[in-house]
Amino acid sequence: QVQVEESGGGLVQAGGSLRLSCAASGRTFSNYAYAMGWFRQAPGKEREFVAAISWSGGTTYYADSVEGRFSISRDNAKNTKNTVYLQMNILKPEDTAVYYCAADSTYYGRVSEEYDYWGQGNQVTVSS
Repeated sequence: QVQVEESGGGLVQAGGSLRLSCAASGRTFSNYAYAMGWFRQAPGKEREFVAAISWSGGTTYYADSVEGRFSISRDNAKNTKNTVYLQMNILKPEDTAVYYCAADSTYYGRVSEEYDYWGQGNQVTVSS
């Protein structure tokens, strides 16, 4: 059974910080590090790319809207190889959305349809 689970969302004031975590587990993920990405969807809007990281952690991509404020990283230790984090700083009300974590065996780009595994989403609300 494959599980992709996000945590760490919540309510924060504008200018504040939050860190999201995502853990992918299950037989599929037990032996290999997967590429992973973060997406978000605000009410009434389409899901959009936020950040992505390669399986090794050596390559990262960011949406222009979060570049310089958000940072994606991963822990590739033996027992946490498919755990990624999204550090979100200088949060703005327009960052309010449900944040989704996605995983794929090879792809770590901006196209959501390319990812095979998804979490259920985690709400982030930034008050002004």
